[in-house]
Amino acid sequence: MGIQRIESVTYSVTDLAECVRFFGDLGLELVSDDGHRAVFETLVGQTLRLETGDLPGLPPPVEPAPTVREVVWGVDTPAELDRLAAAVGADRPVRRGDDGTYHAADESGFGVGLAPARPRDPGPVAARTGNTLGRVTRWNASVTSVGRVRPLRMCHVALNIRKAGRRAAVAFYTDRLGFTPTDIVEPMGTFMQCEGDDDQHNFLLCHRPDRAGVNHVSFEVPGFDDVIEGGNHMVGRGWREARRLGRHTVGSNVFRFVHAPCGGRVEYAADMDRVDASYGTRVHETAPPHHIWTLRGSRDTEGGQERAQ
Repeated sequence: MGIQRIESVTYSVTDLAECVRFFGDLGLELVSDDGHRAVFETLVGQTLRLETGDLPGLPPPVEPAPTVREVVWGVDTPAELDRLAAAVGADRPVRRGDDGTYHAADESGFGVGLAPARPRDPGPVAARTGNTLGRVTRWNASVTSVGRVRPLRMCHVALNIRKAGRRAAVAFYTDRLGFTPTDIVEPMGTFMQCEGDDDQHNFLLCHRPDRAGVNHVSFEVPGFDDVIEGGNHMVGRGWREARRLGRHTVGSNVFRFVHAPCGGRVEYAADMDRVDASYGTRVHETAPPHHIWTLRGSRDTEGGQERAQ
């Protein structure tokens, strides 16, 4: 089938200890930390790598550190892995690492990798049940805290790119790597889905900033309460919220963003739209609103007028 998921994300960082503290607070599992590099894992076995060295095996960074250096995509079979690597290598160097991962650069200069997908069973995912008139799913039990929030997986990556060449940047992923554009927002960017997943998007190339750089990496958690409690925990640990709690228009997921010391932001996300081939590609000539709603209080209005969020 081809690409199944995000397999790994690598950052170049300037303060390893601060980044290790950040992703520990976010709820990832620290696998290793030797003072020069650190590796975290999600519950489904994806890796997040923090590097302080030059990383000569990867393309040069598209912006000064801290930033994302490479996104590695997990592929289901060896034959598909070799086929996709050959497609990437039609007009650019491709290096195969000792672990079997292929490394190259995309049209914008970001590192792009292909590796065998190695999914791990996360165990039971406890989704919250809810009660409403006519639909009762929870009897004789009170709701309690979700406890320590542990992200299930990295569900999507968003990268900023330049406006010039944006169509070629998207075509690299759709024509060579089999991504499907689900929503094309002409003034902003292109949302894409990889072949083996049903999330509305796993990847976003955003040209609105008109510069190459990291935008955000999103981490799926089981539900609405996890987004809220996870964000509260991060704020309580001293990290700065980037966007208040809300629900996106494109993709529909509930979100909470936090500024990350590794560059860009990270997002807690839940309840993303799932789409199949019948969804097609939806083209928006004007940008839909960023969100359906965000949390708002009385202090957000002055003189009866809503303040910008």
